[in-house]
Amino acid sequence: MAARIWKKVLFVILIIACLFNIVSKLVKKMPLKEELQMSAQYMFNKENKEK
Repeated sequence: MAARIWKKVLFVILIIACLFNIVSKLVKKMPLKEELQMSAQYMFNKENKEK
């Protein structure tokens, strides 16, 4: 009886760990410096196209 409960608990923990791993890889953040450089490049290109 206790073995089935432990098996279910460990299975749920395994599923949560796998989902957390997948989500953390999908939501990989870029460094702030890289985001700022990309934003500045975008604005620069936009201004050049308007002229």
